[in-house]
Amino acid sequence: MLDVRRLRLLVELSDRGTLSAVADALSYSPSSVSQQLSQLEREAGVPLLVQVGRRVQLTPQAEVLVGHARAVLDRLEEAESEVARSLTTVGGTVRIAVFQSAAHAVVPQALTLLRAEHPDLRVEVTEREPDVGLFEVSARDFDLVIAEQYPGHTRAHREELDRVHLVADAIRLALPPHPSRGLRTPLVGMPDAERPHASSRRGTGPAEPSPLAAASGMPWVLEPVGTASRDWAEQLCRDAGFEPDVRFETADLMAHIRLIRSGNAVGLLPDLVWAGEAPSVTLVDLPGHPEREVFTSTRLAAAARPAVVACRDALVRAARATATPSAH
Repeated sequence: MLDVRRLRLLVELSDRGTLSAVADALSYSPSSVSQQLSQLEREAGVPLLVQVGRRVQLTPQAEVLVGHARAVLDRLEEAESEVARSLTTVGGTVRIAVFQSAAHAVVPQALTLLRAEHPDLRVEVTEREPDVGLFEVSARDFDLVIAEQYPGHTRAHREELDRVHLVADAIRLALPPHPSRGLRTPLVGMPDAERPHASSRRGTGPAEPSPLAAASGMPWVLEPVGTASRDWAEQLCRDAGFEPDVRFETADLMAHIRLIRSGNAVGLLPDLVWAGEAPSVTLVDLPGHPEREVFTSTRLAAAARPAVVACRDALVRAARATATPSAH
């Protein structure tokens, strides 16, 4: 009989690529992982690993075994979910991976709801970039991920994960709140009747000028190169006819707010960053009213687990309670 724990190690190796990565993820030593996989080879009666340089590679027989091992692990997780559904209370532990602005805006209120409604449920929250969080949910490091997708940008499809829409999050141009503080953008202090904002909705009049063009000569703060938000923001500026002068680069949206509020930069901010509070910078609608999609994903085998269902329900209610900031 093949040992399920050793089968999981083989799946982990298939997902993570190296023995050291498997060891780090599961808090084992590399030698222990190697010994357990050698024992699995003896149980299976066929070679499962071959040495390729300084790394190991799965044999065709190991790939076959990985497919069956995934099915076994999924069935065990489904069994655990079914047992949990037979109980009268929701308990256990749910590990959630979340990106920064969702952690700031949605998660605290969701936790408050869960604490009141399911006191036996333990929720652990860790900040992760969306792509990393999706991989780690697939690899069973987390039970649920809150991720984002920007317009025109798609994330790799993982057939073992579901995807449930959480909220459409508007993205707006953010300018310093006072024209006398630092930057003097043409938009700040402009009368509403003359401001090139997007409150005249599509199809109600002549094509609206882009407010980005008026901020083209200003210093910008954007997220790091290679992130979906950075790629989207740069393309948006290029479509408006300029290359943004990016002087500040950080993934911390709280730092974006402070740089903009102090008059040192302009930027693009999603509404969730305000967590329902009044914005402390000037927000201007963009043509087309772009939104990023915020969604949750879990393994298909875990989707019916009561604790995961409860967390998703609380997140939906928390997201609905987050007010949309008004733009100028």
